[in-house]
Amino acid sequence: MKIEPLRRKDIRRCVEIEKLLFPGDSPWNAWAFQSELDAGGCYLAARTEDDELAGYAGLAVAGRPGDFEASVHTIGVHPDHQGRGIGTALLRALLERADELAAPVFLEVRTDNEPALALYDKHGFTRVGLRKRYYQPSGADAYTMMRPARSPEQRRVRDSAKSSPGGTSASARSQTGTEGAAR
Repeated sequence: MKIEPLRRKDIRRCVEIEKLLFPGDSPWNAWAFQSELDAGGCYLAARTEDDELAGYAGLAVAGRPGDFEASVHTIGVHPDHQGRGIGTALLRALLERADELAAPVFLEVRTDNEPALALYDKHGFTRVGLRKRYYQPSGADAYTMMRPARSPEQRRVRDSAKSSPGGTSASARSQTGTEGAAR
């Protein structure tokens, strides 16, 4: 598995995955993905060895240097590829980008999405709010979650761990297939 920038030619496949993952909650259409790519956020693709798009993720950044905020807009992994660490690798890659900017990260997640909640908890997010009937048309509630900005010292510790013999970045881990082997 490799993580790389999402391409415009991936949009059709993203829409297909969206329809599978979010059928009752207004899945994103091609225009939504196109708009996000045009806005210049950090949109990533997880690809299999045969270049199949297995998942995608997107991070929007607002503000100016020294005062950035980031927002995870989407993470989706095709059901055939779930449980292999792809969502984790995508989230870590987004968080690395936010850390480069020293930006806190916000997101919304369905209150009943236990796997996603566990993933976000594991990566330092806390619940900071509840949005009633946030997802439409289902009317499902969402938690707003936040992970504080990482200080330069926290980033140095993370970077030194990655450069140690046992440490690797999320991208390298996904490219070598280590997470996928656990399945």
